[in-house]
Amino acid sequence: MTNIQRGATRTPNPPIHTPRSKKPYLLFGCLLALGIGVTTILTNFEQSQPGRSQITLDLNKTPDSNIAEPAAARQDSDSHALPKPAAIAAEQWTDVTVASGDNLSLIFSRAGLSATEVHRFVTGNDDAKLLRNIYPGEILSFQIDNEKKLQKLKYQKNKLETVQFFNVDNSFTSDTITRTPDVIVKQAHATINNSLFLAGIDAGLSQNTIMELANVFGGVMDFALDPRKGDSFTVLYEQLYLDGEPFSTGKILAAQYTNVGEVFQAYYFKDSKGDTGYFNEKGVSMRKAFLRSPVDFTRISSNFNPNRLHPVFKTKRPHRGIDYAAATGTPVYASGAGRVTASGYTKANGNYVVIQHGEAYVTKYLHLNKRNVKKGQRVKQKQIIGTVGSTGYATGPHLHYEFLVNGVHRNPRTIVNKLPKAKSIAKGEMENFTLQTAQIVRQLDMIAAQYHGDTFADRSLDENNTGG
Repeated sequence: MTNIQRGATRTPNPPIHTPRSKKPYLLFGCLLALGIGVTTILTNFEQSQPGRSQITLDLNKTPDSNIAEPAAARQDSDSHALPKPAAIAAEQWTDVTVASGDNLSLIFSRAGLSATEVHRFVTGNDDAKLLRNIYPGEILSFQIDNEKKLQKLKYQKNKLETVQFFNVDNSFTSDTITRTPDVIVKQAHATINNSLFLAGIDAGLSQNTIMELANVFGGVMDFALDPRKGDSFTVLYEQLYLDGEPFSTGKILAAQYTNVGEVFQAYYFKDSKGDTGYFNEKGVSMRKAFLRSPVDFTRISSNFNPNRLHPVFKTKRPHRGIDYAAATGTPVYASGAGRVTASGYTKANGNYVVIQHGEAYVTKYLHLNKRNVKKGQRVKQKQIIGTVGSTGYATGPHLHYEFLVNGVHRNPRTIVNKLPKAKSIAKGEMENFTLQTAQIVRQLDMIAAQYHGDTFADRSLDENNTGG
């Protein structure tokens, strides 16, 4: 320490000048410059965005639909935009053929769809039941987007009907596309040398048309018994075409059958109520109260005979009906409308069905392979009630058919001639019937006269042979 004496002259130390710090000024300058720069940028940005408006998001819409673009910018971007994923897959169809034992889950899986998509299709689609009755060999076509979601499904029920399902807001709707075929009226004529069936095949008729021809005349003829060599028929029928190719036959418009010189004619007619049927030239229905034969195109193995020798027991036992020999499984029809009073099995009769028709008439059908009706059931004429078999006391497959009137067995072949006649067209409809069938009557008469019992021909009608 230095001692300073009193009274001594003090020499002051030179003042020390410490420089003031510049950091606060630098910081302030930087902040000022930054503020000016930000203000300039914001001002320029405001000027470069004229008309800016606030965008309000609607949560009920998808995000893409909330963005409002300027029209010019939207047009420019659309012109260069790539297709959306769903649009890329929209033109692609995946076909899946239905296999035996398939269900919707298996079919959807083979198309590349998940179980979730199956559930979405079934639960969001009231018309999914349309796919309940699909069969092996049929094809289902799928349209799937890039997110593996089903957009469309197409199912062709037949050549005329196609059902399409559409995905709309995660649920499905459907519509049915129906094609209308072209219809051409064709003719056929044949002389019978063996059977109606073989003559029809030779004339170029389809099996369906031959069976329909037998149905038309089923009330006035028994084609298992009545046809004779030399009989002839003429038929006008519809042939249906799709894309220029025949694919099916339509209804018979008119037909004529000549049996041992007796001529039967039938014409298709639709009345003012929409009811249809076949009638002769006088307007009498071709449909009688009872069919003359409860089976189609078979031969008679045993006719009505009260003194015949039983084929099994070799004793004389009355044969109170007619035996129609046919292959096992051949359909057996109810010969008339009525109520089933018995349907069962006995050792002698095998499977059998009994039908009551009103108060006076009963028909019996024995030795059936299968029974398709139950006791108490109502049946219509021509309804299948069972199939031909050989159950009970039978030497082979056949139908034993009986007809009873007031409890008494009558010959089924002849009794129908004594039964009440079929109804005729109402008087108020006869003028319409005459007008509707006039041209087809002339056509049928002209064609039948043309052949005079010659062999067969089959060709399309043209303007020169329409009969006026």
